[in-house]
Amino acid sequence: MISPVTSLANRQLGPELGSAAAGRGLSREAAIRLLEPSAPLEPLLAASSELRDRGKGKTITYSRKVFLPLTNLCRDRCGYCTFRRDPGDRDGWIMRPEQVLSVVEEGARLGCTEALFSLGDAPEAVFPEARTILQELGYRRTLEYLRAACALVLERSPLFPHANAGVMGEPDLRALKPVNASMGLMLESASPRLLEPGGPHHGAVTKHPRVRLRVIELAGQFKIPFTTGLLVGIGETAEERVDSLFAIRAMHERYGHIQEVIIQNFRAKPTIPMRDHPEPTLEEMLRTTAVTRLILGPSMNLQAPPNLTQEYGRLLDAGINDWGGVSPLTRDFINPEAPWPRLEDLRRETENRGFRLRQRLPVYPEYILDRHEYLPSELAERIRGAVDGDGLVPESGNSKPTTDN
Repeated sequence: MISPVTSLANRQLGPELGSAAAGRGLSREAAIRLLEPSAPLEPLLAASSELRDRGKGKTITYSRKVFLPLTNLCRDRCGYCTFRRDPGDRDGWIMRPEQVLSVVEEGARLGCTEALFSLGDAPEAVFPEARTILQELGYRRTLEYLRAACALVLERSPLFPHANAGVMGEPDLRALKPVNASMGLMLESASPRLLEPGGPHHGAVTKHPRVRLRVIELAGQFKIPFTTGLLVGIGETAEERVDSLFAIRAMHERYGHIQEVIIQNFRAKPTIPMRDHPEPTLEEMLRTTAVTRLILGPSMNLQAPPNLTQEYGRLLDAGINDWGGVSPLTRDFINPEAPWPRLEDLRRETENRGFRLRQRLPVYPEYILDRHEYLPSELAERIRGAVDGDGLVPESGNSKPTTDN
């Protein structure tokens, strides 16, 4: 039986889009048309929301985390990044092990279950100062130190690491898998055009889409639950945005390892080269999020960072089912101007739309309950022991106090 939403999509968006609303996929051409401002917005949102409900029900998840910026030294120079520093900068750093432990121990007291490691890409490749600091710590490469830091978190706290570690090769992924519940790398865009002079990725050697797609593919071969996504509004066209989503879909269809896709909006900041670049509008983000749901289908976990917009209800309308990591302790070092919402406020806004908010681990329930081969054998028992029958953090774990940022 055709649902009222699918019927409306058929009438206002065309039969192909009605078919997508019914969960049968979306063509590249139709996806591009849906991103155009002339396409009706509300039927699109209704179709993506119904598709989300079909696959995910009325549960919206989040991860209570601490943010560990292991180093902000980076060999890349992206036009939108306010995180990276050079060794000579006053606020450039490589965290020491005792600093990592201090954060995770306090995070554990606040009910956090995720230790998100985010870091600049291989600063030792271009900075002698970075090599010197790593040598003092006993390591040659940043990724070797990252592995040790993840192992330290597991040894000294109940938190589970999730490493967003930049470009990694086969040895790195093999080394990091046993000490991470999941890992991630934002594709950002599959467009090589953005590497041209004047583009946001000019001067960023690791942002070539071929390089990043290779990392995502290797993660699939090694059966690592993996996070990826798009950075919307950095100069890509609608066609390039859709091609990026189809590249992600192809990877997941082949390996089944993409545990979530993040649709993140570019934010202009006064200290970045792209400070005068226009930010994507709310409507543009809603369209992109809804089209992502239609392309990737009802079973994909679709995330929108809640600190980069206040339009929680509209993002739920667009088909997301996850708010990502939210910290009661640490700031968002990538977007320091954007504080995390209070968890009480996020819960209220979510419930006002008829959903239930649940805390998850950094690995999603389906990989815990149904895809055992994706869990690292070293952590599988510990992960399963930290969740309830739904693969989520037990409700009593949500009673920990939260703080304002």
